[in-house]
Amino acid sequence: MAPRDSAATRKRILDAATAEFAQAGLAGARVDRIAERAEANKQLIYAYFGSKEELFDTALEANVALVLDAVPFDAFDLPGYAAALFDFAVAHPELARLVRWHQLERPGVLDRLPQTAKSNQRKLAALIEAQAAGKVTDALPPEQLLALLLTLVHGSADTHAGGADPLAVQRETLIAGIRRLADPG
Repeated sequence: MAPRDSAATRKRILDAATAEFAQAGLAGARVDRIAERAEANKQLIYAYFGSKEELFDTALEANVALVLDAVPFDAFDLPGYAAALFDFAVAHPELARLVRWHQLERPGVLDRLPQTAKSNQRKLAALIEAQAAGKVTDALPPEQLLALLLTLVHGSADTHAGGADPLAVQRETLIAGIRRLADPG
């Protein structure tokens, strides 16, 4: 019998959980479906993750890690960051759905998850630095500026303007809006 590869099994479970939670949320998701999709048993899922809620949180954090790796935050180029984050969100729509479900069903928990909390602290420190350097407006507190930026990016990735290339139009509108929002002048 071949030895079990726990890292590969955990990844399969997290991938299956991401798909299930993005589709059905926490309340609608079924551990049986996650186990079947991951080719794992339910007991193993609970052994690795403890509970369905902890699996939901872990799946979200794993996806946040993908974003952080793919789209580094640059407080001195917020339009460029917004464009890269928009592109990532369009390419990975399951992440936006996962975040929305998480915010609906576990309000306030996202900001307390370790990776998300650390990422937000780094982003806020960088925004404070950019504001102090006069490169980003200080008309808004950094927490509000970050929240507004993320809301605009994720909302824009979900809605598309009319025209020949609606996605490109939406992307360019987002970049122009973030440029104006962040402009210190």
